Amino acid sequence: MSDSSALDTAVEIITPENIAFRYRVAGPFRRLPAYLIDFGIRLTAWMITSVAVMIAFSSLGLPGFGLAATLIIIFALTWLYGGLFEALWNGQTPGKRLMNIRVLTVEGRPINGWQAVLRNVLRAADMMPLMFYLVGFLSAMLTPRFQRLGDLAAGTMVVVEEPKWFQGVIRLREAEVVRLAGQIPPGFQASRTTARALAAYVQRRPQFSAPRRAEIAGHLGRPLRRQFNLPPETNLDLLLAAVYHHTFVTDRREEERVVAAGSPFAPIATSPFAPPSEPADQAAPVES
Repeated sequence: MSDSSALDTAVEIITPENIAFRYRVAGPFRRLPAYLIDFGIRLTAWMITSVAVMIAFSSLGLPGFGLAATLIIIFALTWLYGGLFEALWNGQTPGKRLMNIRVLTVEGRPINGWQAVLRNVLRAADMMPLMFYLVGFLSAMLTPRFQRLGDLAAGTMVVVEEPKWFQGVIRLREAEVVRLAGQIPPGFQASRTTARALAAYVQRRPQFSAPRRAEIAGHLGRPLRRQFNLPPETNLDLLLAAVYHHTFVTDRREEERVVAAGSPFAPIATSPFAPPSEPADQAAPVES
């Protein structure tokens, strides 16, 4: 384990559809470089804009207005930079994006604008005393999700952005999978969460032994088997593969929609100021 991940932990989030996803919480060794990158960006922006503003107002014979504008720029970069970026960039600032970390709610949902602003405004308390960040550091060390005071107040956490290893639709050649896919009702549509769980399972399926497949597939497969009125002896591992085949391969219109929208692991393309809503499925925890 590298030094940068030594203090990172994993948390499991259960969605309203009763599907479990695992996130790795970002520890201080990942968050500090992101903060320093953002600080460098803010400092550079302040220096460039301040010089430009002072020169512009001085040429007009209004140096006092130039000083006032400079103070406004400093205020905006200090208090609005993080909140605006995290609200508009789905929980990321430039520094967080470069370090592959993201802010989510403690329920594993995208944050809204209010949470983004609140956690950044309360950074003033975390910086105490004398901007040494001792309060924020102690708070992070005493909470299992490494939450500083701003995170605790806003109900947020910072997680590691997993690599986008899901690159495209997997073509399943097993005859039984194709046969089962034909027994799934044509009108069935998986929710975004279920589609993501299916994609994660099928991608990692070759790495699992047969008993492990049966254990994992049972959680999501049993409710789907009942929903489709399939016989009790239906192989649940093959059923999940069949539902994946139906969702991403058989239904060409659905496949075109997925390609247009991106991978099920892509950031949710909704307003950052409101959490997304999804239709509930009858589902149970699946590892991801």
